[in-house]
Amino acid sequence: MTKSEQATITINGNSYPFHNGNTILDVARDNQIEIPTLCHLKSATPTGACRICVVEVKGARTLLASCATPAVRDMVVQTESAKVVEARKQILQLMLSSGNHNCAVRGSDDLEWTAFQLKVQDDDASGQLCPVWGDCRLQDLAYRYQVSGERFPATPSRYPIENVNPFIVRDFSRCIQCGRCVQACNDVQVNNAINFGYRGPESKIIAATDRPLKDSDCVFCGECVQACPVGALVEKNIRYDVRPWQTEPVRTTCTYCGVGCQIYLHVRDNQVVKVTGVEDAPPNYASLCVKGRFGHDFIGSPQRLDKPLIKENGKHREASWDQALDLVADRFKSIRDSNGPDSIGVLTSARISNEENYIIQKFARAVLKTNSIDHCARL
Repeated sequence: MTKSEQATITINGNSYPFHNGNTILDVARDNQIEIPTLCHLKSATPTGACRICVVEVKGARTLLASCATPAVRDMVVQTESAKVVEARKQILQLMLSSGNHNCAVRGSDDLEWTAFQLKVQDDDASGQLCPVWGDCRLQDLAYRYQVSGERFPATPSRYPIENVNPFIVRDFSRCIQCGRCVQACNDVQVNNAINFGYRGPESKIIAATDRPLKDSDCVFCGECVQACPVGALVEKNIRYDVRPWQTEPVRTTCTYCGVGCQIYLHVRDNQVVKVTGVEDAPPNYASLCVKGRFGHDFIGSPQRLDKPLIKENGKHREASWDQALDLVADRFKSIRDSNGPDSIGVLTSARISNEENYIIQKFARAVLKTNSIDHCARL
């Protein structure tokens, strides 16, 4: 098909080309047109569950979810018409009226507002606003469309907070049931640890037979936490303690294994307080394992050694790096010369980088003069 014959779609009065399989949302984002979403998760099958991304399509009887509606030749779309904006406002108001969304609530009077906030504080065991205040997509959209949660009767949460595991707090009172965590777990990580459970007003995201995460098939990769657009899933060790504007993200490569996952270290006062995966960057595309996401406390641990120790007469003493390296080198040389090179064996790791493994085998063969080198790949 030549360029002049390529199918186009009209969005907000402008024509844009598209490819087979593109949705309206794909075309809009490819051309820097903002259509808000809450349930949409890249690399997962679109569901259209939250309905925030609805658009007005000429000739259609109802508003359509742009994330799940294929682009069609000569389709005419409006992304911010009066009908679209009104629909989004109503959806947001329904979400804000359900549960403990206390970031954008205006009571009819101070007493009503105070009563609601006190209830939320009691449920959260904290006097602060939502733990993801300032880092919540629902809050962003509430401010964008200037809505709050008192238009509809409040719907209290049916389920208490679950915090009986060391990594993740599950706050069902803030869950909007967008399904992003389910998709992240089942479609992206393929762990199949959580899914929708129950029906109607009792619906919730559950692990198998509605057990706590610690008693389920969850491997605590934290993919669900990064996917959650609200405060329903939060890292336990930073809940209410770390706000996004207090940290600076520093991009680096995870060193737990040789895959090379790209991560952001979120640093506050020269301390790593949180780790997230870098989206749209290979090889992990934001996915991490439990160690990569949660295993960072040791970095600033006061128990961590910061100087070499040499054991003499049954006790350790501090030493310089030169002293420690000289001692190790002398001992290696002494063992090699007195007992032969094959008296020394070298074990390395299949989880470190190829470059590091190459250096170690070079050291074993060229310096220690032994071919007795192996790694842990088969353990």
